[in-house]
Amino acid sequence: MGTLSIVATPIGNLEDITLRALRTLKECDVIYAEDTRVVSKLLARYDLKKPLRRLDAATEMEKAQEILARLEAGERVSYVSDAGTPGISDPGARLVAQVRAHLPEADIEAIPGASALTAALSIAGLDTTCFTFLGFLPHKKGRQTALKKIVLFDCPVVLYESPHRIEKLLKELEDLPVSRVIVARELTKVHEEIVSGSAADVRAHFAVRRETVRGEFVVIAVP
Repeated sequence: MGTLSIVATPIGNLEDITLRALRTLKECDVIYAEDTRVVSKLLARYDLKKPLRRLDAATEMEKAQEILARLEAGERVSYVSDAGTPGISDPGARLVAQVRAHLPEADIEAIPGASALTAALSIAGLDTTCFTFLGFLPHKKGRQTALKKIVLFDCPVVLYESPHRIEKLLKELEDLPVSRVIVARELTKVHEEIVSGSAADVRAHFAVRRETVRGEFVVIAVP
């Protein structure tokens, strides 16, 4: 029976890859990736040449059947998302669920590494004995309900957001009883930036550079 390896990859800086992850990618038979163009850059950096197949959110269930057949044939299959740890607000969870349900005798191994969630928390200066992760909030339906959940927790709430909606999210946080907001942008990259203050102050910081602010955001709302 084969092995499915869920491999964490860098969230920006390509040096943030573990030796075990590199060995796993080198020794596997095939790599499934959220976007083959993205992982190709990582593989080229470390001179790794492997067959690549795409498995994104839209094709996860379909490609899971393909991977089940490979595992039954004894192959070693690696899965990587575009950045960070698969299954954490990224594809991968449904793939693992399918393998566990239909091929329980197959080995599934975690190859841990980078995660924007833990990276942001590690430099936030907060007591992280308790925190809640909500990932990306719904764009429309259910968004207000999700926002109301934030004030129900006594510990920091961590969200992911895109540059197109960061100002909207910060404006929404202004209307909640949140004492402080910490935003981590472009973690591990050249333009890494950490901003802390009230929701209004942080929104003002990014509003003046609205047209030039890029990258992914980790937003921590502190009650």
